[in-house]
Amino acid sequence: MIEVKVPELAESITEGTISQWLIKVGDKVEKGDNLVELETDKVNIEVSAENDGVIEELLKEPGDNVEVGEIIAYLGNGEGSSSKSSDQGSSEKTEAKKEEKESPEEAKSEQESKAHASESSEEKSENGRTVASPSARKLARELGVDLNNVETRDPLGRVRPDDVKAHADKANKQEAPKEKKQEAPKQQKQSPDANDGKPVERVKMSRRRQTIAKRLVEVQHTAAMLTTFNEVDMTAIMELRKRRKDKFLEDNDVKLGFMSFFTKAVVGALKKYPRLNAEIQDTDIVLKKFYDIGIAVGAEEGLVVPVVRDADKLSFAGIEQEIGNLAKKARDNKLKLDELQGGSFTITNGGIFGSMLSTPILNAPQVGILGMHKIQWRPVAIDQERMENRPMMYIALSYDHRIVDGGEAVSFLAKIKELLEDPEQLLLEG
Repeated sequence: MIEVKVPELAESITEGTISQWLIKVGDKVEKGDNLVELETDKVNIEVSAENDGVIEELLKEPGDNVEVGEIIAYLGNGEGSSSKSSDQGSSEKTEAKKEEKESPEEAKSEQESKAHASESSEEKSENGRTVASPSARKLARELGVDLNNVETRDPLGRVRPDDVKAHADKANKQEAPKEKKQEAPKQQKQSPDANDGKPVERVKMSRRRQTIAKRLVEVQHTAAMLTTFNEVDMTAIMELRKRRKDKFLEDNDVKLGFMSFFTKAVVGALKKYPRLNAEIQDTDIVLKKFYDIGIAVGAEEGLVVPVVRDADKLSFAGIEQEIGNLAKKARDNKLKLDELQGGSFTITNGGIFGSMLSTPILNAPQVGILGMHKIQWRPVAIDQERMENRPMMYIALSYDHRIVDGGEAVSFLAKIKELLEDPEQLLLEG
């Protein structure tokens, strides 16, 4: 019988949760077939069979937490029961035959001898300790009373059944008030959960959702996070997209979206303000000389941030293609761990959900994150005399004030605004 174990997942991941079994007991599998899907803190991983065989037993159920190296199933050769169950069955048969051979008198005699042996061992163990009658010992065992704690009225100090019963009654009376005190807060705690009889649904948080919650709280406690805001006139970008979108799609087989403009603008601003492209390690500031931009993507199990590597070296088409591929993988739970690690700065777009304004939370250990929002037509003063309706977007920069000063953050956001409102600059500075 072959053990199916949780394989090494990644350097930083030591456990996961059984998401779903892809096979059932009795199924024949070949080497390389996927057996189970594990949900980890970051991605879902499929565990494949390392041998041919038949599934004998599944030791874990969906929702169970498992650690690396833990046995989760047994794989057999399909020739009936496993050796483990065979040994157990043969042992049970041997025991049954043994019991059949024994007569009632032999069984009774064996029970009596065991009782006498137990009684004798108790007597021996009490040399120099409490002396009690056999009936008192029996009652003490039934009530769970320690004979050494029982007070006796016998002049010779011998414990009798009445003494044991009196001790048990006294102990029960002392326990009753304590139990009531412990139950009172429990009942008070349950009353809000009852919701006055109104229907509720309790859903267990997925491992990924628990991790997201934990990390976001950690960021709030460890970083000196502030947010600054600005607004961008999207007129130039929208006109450029309108003119070039058909040709762009024809040449590159991908649509020209807004994310490539924002990614290029972020890279240009990071080059001018490098502290936003850094992280803190103990007492050092690590300034990154590369531009791996994380793009926040909403997936069914929660927000994930796949990384566009070397965004400064990619064209607009390359960025759009990479973002499209990563977003599809996120929706299909096909992202790999290396596609989620090592980003230097993050962009999140709440505008696709209709958000007008928000304060994004840092994606630790990064020290900056840019929030995009919904494009809204608003009247804008062109000069002292003219007003025009323009497509406007609020943008937000959350930053770690421990290494990024307020003036630097405001200037960084103003640079992004400048590049977006004059997109031709992106070809030079992005």
